[in-house]
Amino acid sequence: MTTVDASLPQPVQRPASDSENYLTHAHGFLSWAFTLDHKRIGVMYLASTLAAFLLGGMLAMLIRTELLTPGQTVMDADTYNNVFTLHGAVLIFLFLIPVIPAALGNFVLPMMLGAKDVAFPRMNLLSYWIYATGAIMLLGVLLTGGLDTGWTFYTPYSTTTNTSVGLAMLAVFVLGFGNIFTGVNFITTIHKLRAPGQTWSKLPLFIWAQYATSVIQILATPVLGITVLLIFVERTMGIGIFDPNLGGDPVLFQHFFWFYSHPAVYIMVLPAMGVISELIATFSRKPIFGYKAIAGSSLAIAIIGFFVWGHHMFTSGQSTLAGTIFSFLTYAVAIPSAIKVFNWVATMYKGSIRLDAPMIYALSFLWLFGIGGLTGLFLGNLGVDLHLHDTYFVVAHFHYVMVGGTLAAFLGGLHFWWPKMFGRMYNEKLARVAALMVFVGFNLTFFVQFIAGTKGMPRRYFNYLPEFTIYHQISSIGAFLTGLAFFVILYYLVVSLIKGRPAPANPWGAASLDWQTTSPPHPHNFTSDPVLIGPYEYSALMWNEEIGGYVLRPEVAARAGHGQEAQA
Repeated sequence: MTTVDASLPQPVQRPASDSENYLTHAHGFLSWAFTLDHKRIGVMYLASTLAAFLLGGMLAMLIRTELLTPGQTVMDADTYNNVFTLHGAVLIFLFLIPVIPAALGNFVLPMMLGAKDVAFPRMNLLSYWIYATGAIMLLGVLLTGGLDTGWTFYTPYSTTTNTSVGLAMLAVFVLGFGNIFTGVNFITTIHKLRAPGQTWSKLPLFIWAQYATSVIQILATPVLGITVLLIFVERTMGIGIFDPNLGGDPVLFQHFFWFYSHPAVYIMVLPAMGVISELIATFSRKPIFGYKAIAGSSLAIAIIGFFVWGHHMFTSGQSTLAGTIFSFLTYAVAIPSAIKVFNWVATMYKGSIRLDAPMIYALSFLWLFGIGGLTGLFLGNLGVDLHLHDTYFVVAHFHYVMVGGTLAAFLGGLHFWWPKMFGRMYNEKLARVAALMVFVGFNLTFFVQFIAGTKGMPRRYFNYLPEFTIYHQISSIGAFLTGLAFFVILYYLVVSLIKGRPAPANPWGAASLDWQTTSPPHPHNFTSDPVLIGPYEYSALMWNEEIGGYVLRPEVAARAGHGQEAQA
């Protein structure tokens, strides 16, 4: 679907009736399983990744329950290792990596470009089938001997353990193809299906973030695929690749794994940053400050992120020169992230800030990602890392960046686009309470782990010294509070689907093109060409009390030939 400049006359866009939205235009399981509609595929990804999040969260609760006391509390050491491993593998490979690009990105990216769909709809559907197949394979380890290697699958243990490493490796291999297909699809869509007049400088920053993420997915994921395939070959054929008993080199695995896995951090965080740009600009009612700097910093993170993997290996015996170079690059990759944070704060300066639930999550992201990023500088220092390596300090840093940052942005984006996705408004008061509960619970869970780590508490351990009991108990209380908050979120979102107030086309006053279609959107996104006003030109919008949402100002709508009813 093309898009036109606001100065050109266009036909009136009529609101879609209840039978003319993407949720209701076809019925039955097969209509979803074989759909080519990017919106339905996005919803299927959303449901699947949320199911994975529920499973991973339940495993986290088991871990925190076990660690309430030293020694055995509710499970033995072998069971703990299996729960610990699956918690990490499920949340990383089935939730954190795909949730924003594949769920939120699939739903809104074509609409932000004024397009009817992604460039390759069949490939898009195939990517979901691949994800579902890989997820079933990964969860299959529960029935075939478990998995106790840790989510990093470090050799030589992963090449010698009797648990289901082979099936897990094949699952990760399969999941990688889905990520690559999604990346190829998004890059092609952004290049080829942008609306006429929508230049690179008029793209929403969420699009820039998805573009940078897609580059990482395409370039880094094959490295992980080859690595896990080599482990599978070594285990099944006895060929020495990583196992020193067979003449292999376990440090080689670390190089391969972290060459993918550190860029994978940005596969999770970069889309989150794109969401935060949209939230902060919209709820501050100001054009984003430093648009080009934020867009460029996304690409800079994607590029520099490929060269910092060695800071995970400061204690592996690599040379002092290599450690120094990797330390320098680790500090360098923090610069584009800091550019984003400073520009977000500048955007809020003198803005008309509304503390709706999505904005609370955006502010939470600034805090959580700020702590995660700054503590990463400690771990990027050669001398300090020798003391903190493999302690709970790393666990806390890891969760603040990848879980706190990505999860806060996802929840903010979910609340932001929920009215657009399902055409219903949720209970805003409960949403604000839940957002604060998540923020308090998360900090209570992980901040004390920084202290425990500096005192020497090692990570991954089933048992610990009594002196660390207080830190684990505080952490577990915070985890239980966070878990309760997620059930509150589940409650009011489900209730909104049943009896929520019908959502207007634009309840927040966002200016990107996805908010010019109806809520829920038409099967083909737009019933007439949307008006290209720029992604952050909030002056073109005004509040309409009658429909309870924002519409184009009369002069803008008149120039484009649109009646105000098009925004209802």
